[in-house]
Amino acid sequence: MIDLLTGTRIWIAVGVTDMGRGFQGLSAQVQTVLEQQPFSGHVFVFRGRRGDIVKLLWFDGDGLRLLFKRPERGRFVWPHATSGMVCLSRAQLSMLLEGIDWRAPIRTADRTMLSV
Repeated sequence: MIDLLTGTRIWIAVGVTDMGRGFQGLSAQVQTVLEQQPFSGHVFVFRGRRGDIVKLLWFDGDGLRLLFKRPERGRFVWPHATSGMVCLSRAQLSMLLEGIDWRAPIRTADRTMLSV
């Protein structure tokens, strides 16, 4: 998937984004709306109006990368806020991209408590 350095933050741009935007449009949104720097090395996640497309923008040290994902079926789970940002962990980003509800994951029982 994405090789992220330690200390990399993952930011969701809540609300909807025009999915026609590319590197320049999303970089401008990071700077003006999110008030962040697109070349900071952090990951910025954007979702389209229908919720069936996400784009991730990040700087990998050599240049900007743009990842586009559309699931076979279903939609991506997104915060209900209309503006601002939400910070995710790497695990939450992985769940989001797999279509799992990252907001309230249910942990399984502790293995030491299970009887065989």
